[in-house]
Amino acid sequence: MSLQRFVDAHEGAERALVLANRSQPEQLMSMLSGLFAEQSVGVDETTVEGLPEDTVLLLDGEGEVLAQSSLSAVAESLLFTNSDAFITGSTDLEETNLPDVITGLQGVQFRLRGYPQSDKEKLLLIAVSRHIERVAWEHGDGTHRASFQKLSRIIDEEGTQRVYRRLAESGVDTHVYGVDDGGAERAADLSVTVHAGESTDYRDSWFVVHRPSGAERPAGPEPLALLAIQDESGVWEGFFTTDRTEALAVDDYARDQL
Repeated sequence: MSLQRFVDAHEGAERALVLANRSQPEQLMSMLSGLFAEQSVGVDETTVEGLPEDTVLLLDGEGEVLAQSSLSAVAESLLFTNSDAFITGSTDLEETNLPDVITGLQGVQFRLRGYPQSDKEKLLLIAVSRHIERVAWEHGDGTHRASFQKLSRIIDEEGTQRVYRRLAESGVDTHVYGVDDGGAERAADLSVTVHAGESTDYRDSWFVVHRPSGAERPAGPEPLALLAIQDESGVWEGFFTTDRTEALAVDDYARDQL
């Protein structure tokens, strides 16, 4: 039994992005298309009467509009940034603000290449991870669990260190997971609970799960979970979700098995 079973069991949602009434240069449309070029998320553009210029629409598999955001919001959060902004901490936790059309991609099954195959695809996972971290920090309660493959990353990445120090200080019961490559003791200095191991769940998983207090109740606050597994070629396959049953199952597994 491993975290891979959750990825295998996940039924990917069908989603598409449509840029309506574009007035910005075509380069922005190309950047948006390029971000999802290898994904199951279709990207197109059209003209829609009554909508503001440069509006991005999120559609379900039936073509119904689920959310809309400005192109500028999508550009600022993903297209005009890179992973270094999160790793170095130049993007503060308070500044992490994903537009609705991106958070609305929950449930989609992603396959994302990391560096050096791609210097942009994995940014989506990084941005969603930081979004979940911000929600946990704002709640200031419940539990938060995150895996880092190598525990030294929590300290060596200045932005990550800052986020997890603030999470621990906020009152969230914060747990971190990974292979102890010399970073476990330093990570513990952040007042987080450190879980070290050598199995594939520790080496090859990327999960960020926030379980707010009361999430087990049907009317309680939504849990959030991101889970991706890296294969031998360096490709990450996974999803992020607020589905209560799915998110809590991932959290339960990490709590009980890791």
